Amino acid sequence: MARTTRKRSTLANRAIAATAALILGGGGLIAVNVYASAGEGSGQNPDGTQAAGQSVSTIDCPDVGNELGEVPQQERGNVDRELATLDTQITTAYQRFADLKQRIEADRQYGQQQILTPLKNERTVILQRIAALIERANAPRPQNLESMAPCTLRADDNEGQNQGDDQGQNGGQDGGDQGDGQDQGQDNNGGQDGGDQGNGNGGQAGNGPEQSDFVDIQSVQPNVNKPRNRSGASRGTFTTNCGVNENGKFNPDNVIVAPGVANGAHHMHDYVGNQANDAFASDDDLANGQTTCANQGDKSTYYWPVLRLQNGQQENDANADGGGKDQNVGEIQTPSQVTLNFVGNPRSKVTAMPRFLRIITGDAKAFVNGDANANASWSCTGFEDRQLKDKYPICPEGSQVVRTFKFQSCWDGQNTDSANHRTHVAFAQANGACPNGFRAIPQLVQRIVYDVPPPVFDGANPSVFAVDSFPEQLHKPITDHGDFINVFDQRLMNKVVNCINTGRKCR
Repeated sequence: MARTTRKRSTLANRAIAATAALILGGGGLIAVNVYASAGEGSGQNPDGTQAAGQSVSTIDCPDVGNELGEVPQQERGNVDRELATLDTQITTAYQRFADLKQRIEADRQYGQQQILTPLKNERTVILQRIAALIERANAPRPQNLESMAPCTLRADDNEGQNQGDDQGQNGGQDGGDQGDGQDQGQDNNGGQDGGDQGNGNGGQAGNGPEQSDFVDIQSVQPNVNKPRNRSGASRGTFTTNCGVNENGKFNPDNVIVAPGVANGAHHMHDYVGNQANDAFASDDDLANGQTTCANQGDKSTYYWPVLRLQNGQQENDANADGGGKDQNVGEIQTPSQVTLNFVGNPRSKVTAMPRFLRIITGDAKAFVNGDANANASWSCTGFEDRQLKDKYPICPEGSQVVRTFKFQSCWDGQNTDSANHRTHVAFAQANGACPNGFRAIPQLVQRIVYDVPPPVFDGANPSVFAVDSFPEQLHKPITDHGDFINVFDQRLMNKVVNCINTGRKCR
C-alpha cells in the first residue's frame, strides 16, 4: 500500500533527513479525563444505559479473552477466531452508537433497543460456540460464559475518578515500579478541561483523543524507580538493529491474538524484523521469512500500533480496514528511532527464550478493561525519568515523543503461548525476582521515538497525535501495547544469553 506524501515541520525535516522515503501504515494544561464505567455513576440505570440526557462516550463489553482459563491446544485457533468475531461485533455496534449518539443520550431506552440488546444477542451466539469448541475437545465446558454477553454504554463523567486504580500524582508505586517490573506514570490534576477534539474536524477520527488525554511532560515529577542489582544479577545487554519500518510493512492483523483473521486488530500495526508476518503466518512462514534486522540470525517479529498525526491530512488507508473504516485516520508517522535491547535480571542469570515464544505487553482494551494489564509508558527525550501511563506527553521544543515497552521477563518454562496469551509469561516482582514457577529470560525493552509537532487544540485546524486503537477504545494512550514473537536462531539466542549473563554489551 502506498502512502500519502506530507509536508513535515522544519524540525521533523532536520531530524529525519537521512531516513528512508515516506511510507504508509498511527505547559501543565490538562485536568484528568474521566470516564466512569457503566454501573458506577449515579446516572446509571439497571439496564446498562445512562439516564436521559447524560453523555455517553463508548461501548463497554467484558473482555472474554482475558477471562478464559484453559483452552485445549487443538481448539485455541478456533477459539481465537471466535474471540475476533466478538471484537468485530463491538466495532460494528460502536459505529451504530456513534451515528446515533445524540438520540441515545436523549432516550436511554433507544440505546438499549438499538445497541445493547442486539449486541448481547450476537455475543451470546459466539459465547455458546466458544463453550462448544472447548467441550468438543473433551475439556470441561466453561461455566457462566454467557453471563459475559451483556455490554453497557459508558458515561463521560469529568468530575469522577478513572476506572481501576488511581493513577494520579501518588498512583502507581509512588512513582516507581508497580511490582510488575514496569515503570508507571501519573496524572496531573491541574489546568483546564479539554473538549472532544474529534467531531470530524479536519480529518480527525471523531472519537478521540481529547485535550485531557495530554499533559505537559515538564509538569510531571520524576517517577522511575528500578530494582537494585543484587549478587548474581545478569547485567549485560544485547542490542538488535531492525530499522524503523522504512520499507513500510503495515497491516491490521494480529497473528498472536487472532490467527487466520484478516483485520483482527481493527487498527494498523508497524512491523520491524520479520517480513512474513500477517494473520495467516505459521511458525514455518516466520522461520523462512526475510528480516529487516542487521543480524540475519534474528528473524523475530516486533510490532505495535502505528502513531498518527490527526492534522486533516488523509493516509492511503483512509477507506481501508484498520484505517478509516475503523476510525483510525491521519498521517502515519515513521519513527525517527527504534531501539530493541534485551537486558538481564537484577537478581539472577537468564535462560534462553524458546523459539516462537509469543509475548504481548500492555492491553489494547485498557480503556474499558481497566489498567490491570496496561503497560503503556510515554515520555519525551530528555525527560525519560518521567513516564506516563494514561496520558500522551506534550514535549518542549527540541524534545521528541518516546514510547517504551518493557516486556514480561519471566517464563513458565514450558509454553510458548497460552489461552489468553498472557499467563505463560509474567512480570518480575518489585524486587526483580520472578514469581514462583517462572524463570528469568532476556527482557525485551523496546523504545520508539517520534519527531511529531506538539498538539494544537484550538482554532479551525486542530492537530494531535495518537496511537491507533479499537474504535471503542477512543485512541486512549493507556491502550498502547507491543507484540513480539521470538524467531532468533539457536546460535544467536545462546549469544544473547551469554552476553547478558557475563555482563557484556553485544550486538
